[in-house]
Amino acid sequence: MHTPEALSKHYIPYNAKFLGSTEVEQPKGTEIVRDAVRKLKFARHIKKSEGQKIPKVELQISIYGVKILDPKTKEVQHNCQLHRISFCADDKTDKRIFTFICKDSESNKHLCYVFDSEKCAEEITLTIGQAFDLAYRKFLESGGKDVETRKQIAGLQKRVRSKCHSIQELETENIELKNKVQDLENQLRITEVHTSPAGSVTPKSPSTDIFDMVPFSPISPQSSTPTRNGTQPPPVPSRSAEIKRDLFGAEPFDPFSCGAGDFPPDIQSKLDEMQVTTFIYP
Repeated sequence: MHTPEALSKHYIPYNAKFLGSTEVEQPKGTEIVRDAVRKLKFARHIKKSEGQKIPKVELQISIYGVKILDPKTKEVQHNCQLHRISFCADDKTDKRIFTFICKDSESNKHLCYVFDSEKCAEEITLTIGQAFDLAYRKFLESGGKDVETRKQIAGLQKRVRSKCHSIQELETENIELKNKVQDLENQLRITEVHTSPAGSVTPKSPSTDIFDMVPFSPISPQSSTPTRNGTQPPPVPSRSAEIKRDLFGAEPFDPFSCGAGDFPPDIQSKLDEMQVTTFIYP
């Protein structure tokens, strides 16, 4: 087989025909790759019947992965990293066919790559297996540093996911609390509008006319009721006060109820003289 230096510092090139790749449900399994090979072979026959040729590619195998390039331009068509390759096998019924399953880095889907090589199908499969063994050996020789690094990365990823989950829970709880507070405020406003304090009676404003005046009530003339604008109406005079005043505001003369002190002093003195004269000269 190949030297470790060739796989670690360089790569092993192979030429093959690329039948294509198709998505598979499982990362490994003989039946999985067998169905994929059957599907891509059928597609190849259709292309041949249409006059299309199967493209040729160059494979570069190393401990870092398998690169699929255009043999003329050396343009990389696919770069399958070794740690993403989960299964590799050759077809025992067709010695020209070999395949491997790799997880796509962008879509995270498992893709099965199928190749046709007239002479090197089994050798290519063994070379990929040797690259796996060498990469695992170097991983162990690193003293577990890579293991610790991977553990730290995994721990950080778990923490980030946990923090993101906690932040989402807090945001959801905050929204729920805001909704509850809003509901309580709405209920409090409704309660203040439809209820009054216990023991208090809300005064009922009396009906008024178009001049905002309280209509006359003969039953209780002396009761004062506030008008709509909040001012007290003038007191209604009693009937006795109305009798004591005439149209000009003066008290009418009553000979039966008048007495001393009801007239001015000069008139009262003359009246007294007249009374004395009457008694002297009957």
